[in-house]
Amino acid sequence: MNAPVPLACSAPGIAALRVENAKDLPVRGRTIVVNTGARPAVVDESPVKSIPPFSSTILVDTRIRLADSLILLRVDETAAAADVVSGPGWNLYASLLGDAPAPEPDAPGPAFPRDTPLWRGPQDDAGTVLLDPAAALGEPDPTGRQEEFEVRVNLWFAPAGTDCAIHNLHDFIEVHTQVLGIGRMQKFRTPDHGSLYEDLLMAPGYTTPQPFCATGPDGTFTYPWHQYRADTDCVWLAVEYHRRTNR
Repeated sequence: MNAPVPLACSAPGIAALRVENAKDLPVRGRTIVVNTGARPAVVDESPVKSIPPFSSTILVDTRIRLADSLILLRVDETAAAADVVSGPGWNLYASLLGDAPAPEPDAPGPAFPRDTPLWRGPQDDAGTVLLDPAAALGEPDPTGRQEEFEVRVNLWFAPAGTDCAIHNLHDFIEVHTQVLGIGRMQKFRTPDHGSLYEDLLMAPGYTTPQPFCATGPDGTFTYPWHQYRADTDCVWLAVEYHRRTNR
């Protein structure tokens, strides 16, 4: 078993670690466990149950029998969510966009509202994974062709009441795991709050049950209009799967 490796996306009150090829891995204390691998992570309890890919749970003083790739988040639940932005590498998201429009002028949808109090922490590489994208996304006609994806992770923060901007463009597969506070992942028919059609409430340890995207005919990823909304002060983990295969 490889030893857990601390990640740069750790923040005040949140220790983030990466583990690959876990075997009989002890989980000490209360820990959010995110399965970033392509196969279920097996928890060593009776009856034996697994953490599916693209999902997470909270484990307490137990052991993981077998897993390809995990992110472990050990959280000080007494810490204020807003404290994370005092850690190194945290930036107001609007400041990272510079003077460039968001999205590009020929892209559909509104530009990112620059007064949105959305903060992003440093991003870590978290290994690679082999996926058949169609199979991984639960589509009826998987290709059976495995492709290599780079996994990247980072934390986000938004204060209570923040709408983090409706958007539908990503060139990667993503899921979100709640770390502190109560938030929502929301889907819309159009880039308008009145067109909401799905509202997924997120408590600590919860990951959106399946990536929102589908594969397009050209192999890109098609997303519905969606956003994160913070009901309380919130910290969440973004897990991104970036295709390495040249198309």
